[in-house]
Amino acid sequence: MREAGIGAARLLVVDDNKVNRLLLTRSLELQGHRVATAENGRVALEMLRRESFDLLLLDMEMPGLSGPDTAALIRAAESEDPEQPRLPILALTANTRPEAVEACMRSGMDGHLAKPFERQDLEASMARLAHM
Repeated sequence: MREAGIGAARLLVVDDNKVNRLLLTRSLELQGHRVATAENGRVALEMLRRESFDLLLLDMEMPGLSGPDTAALIRAAESEDPEQPRLPILALTANTRPEAVEACMRSGMDGHLAKPFERQDLEASMARLAHM
């Protein structure tokens, strides 16, 4: 990611699939990022109450609390605290139907990247969100 211009970032990866979390974490760490993971939206919300992150990479379809529901709760919490900076959220999903992309944006996410994706596409999406 350094070549994309944002340097090392503190990232939160949220995905219910352990293999997806491991692969993405390893790739991001090799790029110099510090990565924390959560297996679902509820765990992610708890982590966000205790820690700050530069970017959230959020799976869309998770049991319990979906990606859009998680994003909507994050945006609601941000709106209650004007001192809290807006957390950029990138949706990661295999669902590329237009209504799924629209659901991402409606819930307050800032971008959408379809799985499977290439490393350079992830880097470009992250750089774009980091410079919003």
